[in-house]
Amino acid sequence: MSKQDWKRIGAELDEQGWAILPGLVSASGCDALARMYDQDGLFRSRVVMARHGFGKGEYRYFAYPLPGAVENMRTGLYPPLAAIANGWQARLGRTERFPEAHADFLARCHAAGQTRPTPLLLRYRPGDYNCLHQDLYGAELFPLQVAVLLAQPGAGFTGGEFVLTEQRPRQQSRAMVVPLAKGDGVVFAVNSRPVKGSRGDYQAKMRHGGSRLLNGQRHTLGIIFHDAT
Repeated sequence: MSKQDWKRIGAELDEQGWAILPGLVSASGCDALARMYDQDGLFRSRVVMARHGFGKGEYRYFAYPLPGAVENMRTGLYPPLAAIANGWQARLGRTERFPEAHADFLARCHAAGQTRPTPLLLRYRPGDYNCLHQDLYGAELFPLQVAVLLAQPGAGFTGGEFVLTEQRPRQQSRAMVVPLAKGDGVVFAVNSRPVKGSRGDYQAKMRHGGSRLLNGQRHTLGIIFHDAT
């Protein structure tokens, strides 16, 4: 996992609710992660999106223990993101703070009955897409998550852009397409984020999804920091 400019990332998250983590995973690391999709023993469940109205395509949730590369990314990204998340909590007038270590936050999730791991691999084939949604799995919620593109746009696939929408009070939704290359990550708000207004900070709701894949195959790794009920 490459080093990142967390000052820039924090500023961009404050400005727009998302930020790119360039070259987060190497090309060979991306290929190794994508190959995991067919290794049944690594996963706890498989979701066919069309069966639930989520879109078209499928994804698989990893089981504990997580593969080393996934575990290292989850625990390594959490501390700087927790610092950003705590800044958001303060801006929104919330007293709860996130602990510095991911293990301590997971202990809080598990005490609340959220014990199922949430990191996942998604696979898209031609015609597949992911409807706009939020990854909310219980009362314990970490407000940021990361997606990593594991294939190269224009070479491994076309279409299938990562899409975010933001809904501010009394305004129409704003759509954003995130330009990712193979190995890039994007960190974004899970549910809502603080936005500066004329009378202080207010909440903007965000959703994410994927546009229709035109051809090729696209794998994405999702890193969610809270566990599920």
